[in-house]
Amino acid sequence: MLDKLYLALGKNVPMSGKIPNEDLNRLGVDEFRSAKKMPVHVVLDNVRSAQNVGSIFRSMDAFRCKKIHLCGISAVPPNREINKTALGATHTVEWQYHETTAEAVKSLQSTGVKVYAVEQVEGSRALGDFTWSFDREVALVFGNEVEGVGEEVVAAANGFIEIEQFGTKHSLNIAVCCGIVLWHLSQSFDFSAH
Repeated sequence: MLDKLYLALGKNVPMSGKIPNEDLNRLGVDEFRSAKKMPVHVVLDNVRSAQNVGSIFRSMDAFRCKKIHLCGISAVPPNREINKTALGATHTVEWQYHETTAEAVKSLQSTGVKVYAVEQVEGSRALGDFTWSFDREVALVFGNEVEGVGEEVVAAANGFIEIEQFGTKHSLNIAVCCGIVLWHLSQSFDFSAH
């Protein structure tokens, strides 16, 4: 039906089909490691699902983020469940383990990194209104699948970001949430200049 419309308008029918991997101009592992990263850290606060952790590794690779901080009970590589969803991103994305999320937040803040909890709290800023100039690093804390970001971490954060939602549920899967936030930030980062 759409093909007929294009032909009636005198236009070429658009070709559809997947782009072969070799035509996607993806970075190799070594190129990725040496490439300039979007100055974004992701901090995982006791994330229970290793597959969620793996998905976040993959999103961080996709948006060329600086580093992931795995805290508390969050699974760490090497891990078969992480590998199922990371699809090799544990070899490209830098990571560090911390005994507690509060320790990770304090360490980041001591180096001048602003820390934002992605959580529904009073005074949170809608993601659509959140911009970052990338003149310095930022860290985003994502909470676990049951409790969200812990109270101690919320109290220590420099600010809060919330993804507006319009359905009956009050939360998103953590890996989906992280992917949305990273994509939003990537829209104001010039990857071509790096």
